Parts: sequence; C-alpha cells; structure tokens
Amino acid sequence: MSTHSPTTAYRGAVVTPLRIIDDGLVVVARRRIAWVGTADEAERAGWGGLPERAVRAPAGGYLLPGLVDVHCHGGGGESFPDIDGPGRAMVAVMEHRRAGTTSLIASCVTAAPDILRRRTRVLADLCDAGELAGIHLEGPFISRERCGAQDPAFITAPDAELTRELIGLGRGHVVTMTLAPERPGVTGDGGVIAALVEGGVLPSFGHTDSGAAPVRAGLADAAFRIAARAGAGTPVRSTRPTATHLFNGMRPVHHRAPGPVPELLAAAASGRCVVELVGDGVHLDQTLVRSMFELLGRDGIVLVTDAMAAAGMPDGDYALGSQAVTVVDGVARLAGGAIAGGTAHLIDVVRTTWHGGVDLVDAVFAASRQGAGILGDESVGALAPGLRADLVVVDEELKPVMVVRRGEVVA
Repeated sequence: MSTHSPTTAYRGAVVTPLRIIDDGLVVVARRRIAWVGTADEAERAGWGGLPERAVRAPAGGYLLPGLVDVHCHGGGGESFPDIDGPGRAMVAVMEHRRAGTTSLIASCVTAAPDILRRRTRVLADLCDAGELAGIHLEGPFISRERCGAQDPAFITAPDAELTRELIGLGRGHVVTMTLAPERPGVTGDGGVIAALVEGGVLPSFGHTDSGAAPVRAGLADAAFRIAARAGAGTPVRSTRPTATHLFNGMRPVHHRAPGPVPELLAAAASGRCVVELVGDGVHLDQTLVRSMFELLGRDGIVLVTDAMAAAGMPDGDYALGSQAVTVVDGVARLAGGAIAGGTAHLIDVVRTTWHGGVDLVDAVFAASRQGAGILGDESVGALAPGLRADLVVVDEELKPVMVVRRGEVVA
C-alpha cells in the first residue's frame, strides 16, 4: 500500500549534493521534486503555508535523497541469483526499498549459461515494470584464484557471443558486468569488453588475480571503446568503467607485486574509473574507507552493499547461487571462511562510512548520485528540483522513519 498527495512538503536538515540545509524544505508535486530550499524562503518562493504543514523529520534528523545501490544480490531472505519468478525477487527489492534504497540494481553471480539466461529474463521483466533499475552480471568470466563466494565450477572462458546474448535478453537493462581483465578474450576487437560497450554495458573489473599490465590494458580498451561510441553519437550510460568491490576479490597490494589495486586507484583518481567500496565495516576497515575518500575524492567512489539474502534477516543458513552461506553475528561466510556478500542495507553503509570520519554530504553523494551516474539516470540520486521524488526521512542516527519513492510513501 502507498499514499500520494498532489503537493507534499518534507522538512528537516536537507542533504543536497553540495551542503546540508539545516532547516530545509523539500516540496513534492506530481511525483517530482518541485522546490528545495530553507523553510524561511518557502513563502517568497510561492510555497507559503507548506512549512507548517510539512512532514517533519525527527529532532536532529535529516532528509536524504533516495539511495542507489548498484551491487546487490538480495535481502529479506531472497536472493536474485536464485529466483524463479518476480514474486521472490520483489521480497528482496522491498527489503531494501523500505530501508531507503529507491533505485536498485540486481546482481547475479557466476552460474551455468542457461541459469544466467533465465535470471536475466526475469530481472529484465522487473526492470520493465519499474521495480528494478538494472542488472549486474558478476561473472562468469572471472578468476578462479580470486572467485570469493562465486562457484568456480561455473567460471568459463570469456565469450563475447554469450555476452551479447545476455545483453539482448536484458533488453537494455544490463548495466555492468564484472570480469577479470587478465583472462584471454577480454580485450581486443572480438573481446568481451567490445561486446559490452557495443551493448551499452559498463565493464567492471574485479574478482581478478591480475598484475598491473592487464588492468591498465583493460581500462584503456574500455576507455577507447566508450569514447568511440560516444563520438559516434550513440548514448552511453557513463564514460567510466567501474571496479567491483575494490580490495575484495582481488590480489592484495604488495610493493614488489602490486596487482590490480594501484592501477584502479590511479584510474579513479584521474577520473577514468569509479571504484565500488563495500563500506559496511566488515568488507573493509572504516579507516581504509576514509582514506579512499581522502585519496580519490567522492567522485571516484560509489558505496555499495554487495548484500545477499540475509540482509535484514537474523543469523542462520542462506544461499548465494549454488553456494551455501552461514551468517554469524551478521557476517556471511562460505564454509571455507570466505566472506559471501554483505548483510547491510545501503543506509547502514552510509552510516558506517559517516561514523568512520567521512563527511555526511560526501557519504550520501557516493550512495546516491554516484550510482545514478553509473545507471546513466539523471532523474534520480539527489534532492533537486525536477528530479524524481525519491527521498528518505531519517533520524539523527540515519535510521529511516519514512521512505518516499516516486512521490509515494513506501509502506
């Protein structure tokens, strides 16, 4: 159930991409944001009386934009890689939506081609219905050495034809694909990167045991092809490829064997890449997340959850694709001990990042506007006039008390 009012105002400390408006007002009309400013300015702007009638955030609370998660495998007990129809998928969607994620990309994991085909069809239907914002294919062209919670039995050689087939089944909704740049068949005219960019999909480098050179070559190949596509007048979602959960699922840095991380950091620092950070306090130490913001700036970072079925659920046994997962004290692991996705909502990641010393405006930006940029959707990701009316009312500790999506309150 949801409710909708033709003109509604929300009042509190408004977190915009540039600053916090301490006593701010967000006016929503016809499912769009009509005006944003201070409550004192509202009458002069033609919104007299609305500050007094506005829905107020709790004392010390904030108004945030609807969050955008570009890497999420599930929640509420359901997993996108395991769904057999829209009903189960919507359980996961609503688990995150009620927590403030109003735009969600569903992530699959490495699986047999027929399973990937079936999952892509179901998820594309939900994208067509406006319930999902896109699809992320995490694999199957990844490294066995750095597969993490991915099932190595289904990792296959890079295949441009299968890539094109999955993109076609996604009907324009496949946004990113994670691949290991060191694998033969990734770069070059007949490679997977070429097939991805040709289909409007961003390469995402991850689950890789690569040295520096293949990463640099993969980034250069992606940049060349994205620029050529844009130069030909063909729309692109973004000019920057991404890095799948930086540091996790990749060879660690060593001063005599640097691996992929320094190349990805250099690319992000120079505006050639956006790195995902799972800033949940489990995947990465909070001080490392803060250091990444200081090193790269918020423009090089997108905060994600990498959430799996246990998000919002108690400890216990779950599944991630073909892999059995056990959650203890909120941490999801395979039997061998590898971390198997996250259990946090994106608002939890924002809170943890903020408490770790990152400015709230920047943490929110990295969890909203940055994801919108990867999607190529300029209508979401910020509290600004003309954008879709997606907002989250939170208390002083960023606990959601109300979520509004497309102008409607999410029950």
